[in-house]
Amino acid sequence: MLDRETLERIRRIRIRTRTILNTGIVGSYNAVFKGRGMEFVEVREYTPGDDVRSIDWNVTARMGQAYVKKFVEERDLTLLLVVDVSGSQRFGSQFLVKRDLAAELAAVLAFSAVANHDRVGAVLFSDRIEGYVAPARGSDHVLRIVRDLLVTEAQGTGTDLDGALRFAHQVMRRRGIIAVISDFQARDYQRSLGVLRRRHDVIAIHVHDPRESELPAAGLVALADPETGELRVVDVSDAGTRRRLRPASFEEADRVFRRTRVDCVRLSTAESYERPLTSFFRAREKRR
Repeated sequence: MLDRETLERIRRIRIRTRTILNTGIVGSYNAVFKGRGMEFVEVREYTPGDDVRSIDWNVTARMGQAYVKKFVEERDLTLLLVVDVSGSQRFGSQFLVKRDLAAELAAVLAFSAVANHDRVGAVLFSDRIEGYVAPARGSDHVLRIVRDLLVTEAQGTGTDLDGALRFAHQVMRRRGIIAVISDFQARDYQRSLGVLRRRHDVIAIHVHDPRESELPAAGLVALADPETGELRVVDVSDAGTRRRLRPASFEEADRVFRRTRVDCVRLSTAESYERPLTSFFRAREKRR
């Protein structure tokens, strides 16, 4: 049983994602994530303009005239959402905390996949695997994933991204799409990300809050690390102190993405994600 607040949050996400899907992001998703191959359908007589490379020479020799092979793209894809639910995801200084933004992004991708008849699954992780939903089709299945993202109480507070990526490698037997939604405040995940990238189509969605990269000059403030519980009082009126407090996750993540050739889009809790996410898909489509 879900409480009224959770049901209302699910309803709001469903309405918002339906609105975004109507703007054409489904088409962008479909254009970027192609099927896993081409499936042979039949042979037919050659007509002028057909690609000569598609001629079936065995049938042509048997029939005495040219025949070509006809293929269609296979659309049997699986999307696996690897979503960070660690302690740092509970932070937010703007409209949303990072975890709620991650849930909305997961819903947009999942409903886009369902619209294209793809399967969708999810891995929820902190410093351990907090939950796994096996891939399946249908809107009800997507709503179950959204519910889990909203109500799962993480047992861990830290971030073991490497472990989550290795788990994803184990459960994804066939080539598919893996979307990693995290603030990437983690270490030593380059190797596991590279292994996934060699087998699957991997994208990184880096969620962040502007207060993580730019603190105001507000004098003495008490800061708490949501993953370790450490408390510190610092003077953020000092520019050097503010600079040292900026997380190194942006620079480290950029290096990892370049080395593994994983495409990344950064989305902020302070801004609408609709336009940058659509632009990301379109740019990716053009490169292909």
